[in-house]
Amino acid sequence: MSSKATTTILIVEDQSLVRDAIAMLLSLEDDLTIIGKCSNGQEAIEYLDNNPAPHIILSDIEMPLVSGLDVAAHVTKQSLRTNVVLMTTFSKPGYIKRALSLGVKGFILKESDSDYLIDAIHKVSAGDKVISPELAIMALDDKNPLTQKEMSALKLASDGLKTRAIAEQLFLSEGTVRNYLSEAISKLEATNRVDAARIAKQKGWL
Repeated sequence: MSSKATTTILIVEDQSLVRDAIAMLLSLEDDLTIIGKCSNGQEAIEYLDNNPAPHIILSDIEMPLVSGLDVAAHVTKQSLRTNVVLMTTFSKPGYIKRALSLGVKGFILKESDSDYLIDAIHKVSAGDKVISPELAIMALDDKNPLTQKEMSALKLASDGLKTRAIAEQLFLSEGTVRNYLSEAISKLEATNRVDAARIAKQKGWL
């Protein structure tokens, strides 16, 4: 009689108590095996570069050094045969669009109960996609008003670049860059470019 197939999982979470609690919870399932625990995205990437890919990477989004979205981007770039499931909070619905563009298979709330998390892992393992209904609704209601050019200028501004440097990188005039930043500030009802970048990052648009 053949044994039941086991799904291997790599947990990536910067809060040790949460990381250990998730590992303990999932370990109670006969068909789930925790093969590694990482405290940030950089550790996860190093693990993936030096070990066989797990069936599932269960990762927080916001972490020191490297984010969960960066881990998902690494998986896509390296064409790794693994499924990424990201965890987030109510305040970050905008991340869902970026996550899906990176091929993420699961997007769930950290506030979800244990049964939902386990069910989500099983569904992703079976080839399905899972998105918490609350996040899906919030993402639809939380449309990004910024154009791609406004986001590009705002992203460079958030990195500390001045108007001239932004213009050089985007091959635009300084006046055009100022217009893009001004439009972004106005659309986000921000006080300045720093505040606009903060709001856009909170929404998951940068």
